[in-house]
Amino acid sequence: MDSGRSGPATLILLSLVAGWSQGLEILSAPENVQAGDGDSVMLPCQFRVTNADIGPLDIEWSRTPTNLVDSPLIIIDYSGDRVYETQLEDMKGRVHFSSSDPKTGDASLNITRLKSTDSGRYHCKVKKSPGSKTISIKLSVLVRPSKPMCSVEGSQEIGKDVILKCSSEGTPPITYFWTREGSSMPSTAVADITQGTLKVKNATEAYSGNYKCVARNQIDSSQCFAKLAITSSSNNAGRTAGIVIAVLLFLLILAIIIWCLFWRKKKKTYEKEQSYEIREDVPAPKSRVSTARSYTVDSQRSSLGSMSPSNIEPYKTHYDRLATDDLERLPNHSPNINPSFKVAAPSLNRMGAVPVMIPAQHRDGSIV
Repeated sequence: MDSGRSGPATLILLSLVAGWSQGLEILSAPENVQAGDGDSVMLPCQFRVTNADIGPLDIEWSRTPTNLVDSPLIIIDYSGDRVYETQLEDMKGRVHFSSSDPKTGDASLNITRLKSTDSGRYHCKVKKSPGSKTISIKLSVLVRPSKPMCSVEGSQEIGKDVILKCSSEGTPPITYFWTREGSSMPSTAVADITQGTLKVKNATEAYSGNYKCVARNQIDSSQCFAKLAITSSSNNAGRTAGIVIAVLLFLLILAIIIWCLFWRKKKKTYEKEQSYEIREDVPAPKSRVSTARSYTVDSQRSSLGSMSPSNIEPYKTHYDRLATDDLERLPNHSPNINPSFKVAAPSLNRMGAVPVMIPAQHRDGSIV
């Protein structure tokens, strides 16, 4: 009788447990995702709820840095039918939900314009009371190989060993592959795919040509070219001699140009000094006014010298006017040149003096 009563109760309890266990569920997702820098990536997080999950829906994405020292940082979440964007400066504008309405069961995260610093472990947590689930995905952002640098080392002469080198930067490991355009690789060539070298032993002219190096890692590849020109030693000697002659000719032409410029400058300086010497030797020209006045004074002196005091009276007025006019016409003339002109004419007559005009004299010694 007791066992009969406990049977239905046990079935009801088992049904309830089975219902709880089939509540909120996150579908399976990859544990590792790789993408290249500059690309976009989607981290999947799809979930399913049942009628048993009656609480509000909360979705949260967080990131744990690769150093695993810092605590997870929330980058975006959904709560109360609203999306809250990230507050991280380095991810603003680059993260968003794939679905415009995450409550439909798609909480996947999109990250655009990936950077190497975006690498880390991302956690998607979905909560709808009483259920709560979390998954983790490791994101690795790979740096593409940079454009390789191709070079040739060694003497490119017949019988010598030549090494072709190729180097690139990016997320390791990077492997290098050498090929020869339009022909097969030399039989004596040895390639190192990890170091990016191609060693050609005992080179011949037949090994000349264009060689291509491809640098490749897990995400992308890049390439460069190197030209190999194997020649005889005589050709190299002629080429070297030609280069030396060209350099010497250039230096000679440069020396001639410098000498011409120096000679021209020296000639201009000499001509300028000669013109200064000529100007210093030429005497200052005599003033026309001085010559004319000197002639007038000499003529008056000659005429007055032959006259007696009684006959000089008519010329006294003219003489005084002539002296005054000449003095006014002289440049830089000082009115006090000769105090004798201030003596009155009647006094001169009583003294029996004969009027004589004394010529003026400039500072440089010339007579006016």
